[in-house]
Amino acid sequence: MDSLLLARIQFGFTISFHIVFPALTIGLASYLAVLEALWLRTHRKVYIDLYQFWIKVFAVAFGMGVVSGLVMAYQFGTNWSNFSRFAGGVTGPLLAYEVLTAFFLEAGFLGVMLFGRDRVGPGLHFVSTLAVAVGTLISATWILASNSWMHTPQGHEIIDGRVVPVDWLRVIFNPSFPYRLTHTVVASYIATALMVAGAAAWHLLRGRDNTRVRTMLSMAMWMLLAAAPIQALIGDQHGLNTLEHQPAKLAAIEGHWEHGKDGEGVPLILFGLPDMAAETTRFALEIPRAGSLLLTHSWDGKIPALKDFAPEDRPNSAIVFWTFRVMVGLGVLMIALAAWGLLLRRRHRLFAHRGFLWFAVLLSPAGLVAILAGWFTTEIGRQPWIVYGLMRTAEGASPQHSAAQVGFSLAMFVVVYFLVFGAGTAYGLRIIAKGPRSDEGDLPVQGGPGEPRQPMRPLSAASEGIDAEGDLAAPEVK
Repeated sequence: MDSLLLARIQFGFTISFHIVFPALTIGLASYLAVLEALWLRTHRKVYIDLYQFWIKVFAVAFGMGVVSGLVMAYQFGTNWSNFSRFAGGVTGPLLAYEVLTAFFLEAGFLGVMLFGRDRVGPGLHFVSTLAVAVGTLISATWILASNSWMHTPQGHEIIDGRVVPVDWLRVIFNPSFPYRLTHTVVASYIATALMVAGAAAWHLLRGRDNTRVRTMLSMAMWMLLAAAPIQALIGDQHGLNTLEHQPAKLAAIEGHWEHGKDGEGVPLILFGLPDMAAETTRFALEIPRAGSLLLTHSWDGKIPALKDFAPEDRPNSAIVFWTFRVMVGLGVLMIALAAWGLLLRRRHRLFAHRGFLWFAVLLSPAGLVAILAGWFTTEIGRQPWIVYGLMRTAEGASPQHSAAQVGFSLAMFVVVYFLVFGAGTAYGLRIIAKGPRSDEGDLPVQGGPGEPRQPMRPLSAASEGIDAEGDLAAPEVK
């Protein structure tokens, strides 16, 4: 391995850890804002109890996200100095705007949000929670604006070998930015909903059936039911945008090498093994014309083929072909879970069907896995460009580092990351496994029709029985 490949692996490794935590903070911050708003409106204790439970998980994710993000920023100067010198006129100010707006907003109100519920009024505390939630969305906006410009650059001029912004509105609102921002934010909400649903399902399977757990599962399934189909529509529009602005990436994702005859349309390759050397996709399982229908919304539409591009300009189809299918496959399972949940809700079986609950537990990390798969697809699919059409990745790397130096730092990152973030992740999972606080003396929630512990007569749920003379019978000793 040369220093370029090792630098790419290092950045990919660190960003894979980093992207998970901001995704959870975006989703959890909005979830906490909704919980506190419901508590202020209804004064139901269940909402503030859930708030107090999930804010602990949010704090852990937020802390690890900040730490992992700082490491990534340093890599621009160490491993990618030529890129920073070339594109710093755009990426530098955008990252500075993120700090001046989102980070200051989050840092200013985070302390009140975490520690101020008993020190400030309910209204001010809700404002703090809302400010942190808005701050996470603003942060995602600036980060995605910078990254999207690298995919679809515009609004600039190249003067003396460096990018100079001439129209900031066009720089920020570049062609791929709206699709990538909405796709990422909705993915964060879905990932959080799956995590909350999985936690609730886990506690229900262990017999911890109470109002808090049921509320967690119910809210998560409503969010998933709304967001998962919307995400599919956003993904479809994102695909059309990619076809227009990054056709080589789309061809690699589809494993599409050659144009067929006129009028045949493009088949959809469900599975196969793209072979970059042989310039073919082996063992392809195809659906005739389905590619045209999905990718161009026409029966006989055409898309670019990989052979339309020089070999040195082709993304690695062997990777993005499968990462894309992992993302889409998990998305289909998410929609299936949401539909199953709606069916069980209508039958009053949402909290009692063990098959559904196990499915929710198994699918709980799927949102984060799908985010990683989608990120790999879009970033590896941009190759060999670091700024699409303007600078190749090989040109953006720092020339002074040897493979041994980059390899040593990568090894240190692997060791430290698994120790630090592994411990943080384990701690967060331990909090989730403990479950929301249950007040002393709380009785289990009585099930609906067909669910466990449903009273069959008025006194069947009483903890003490009544004998024939009307006296209280002694409670059963177990």
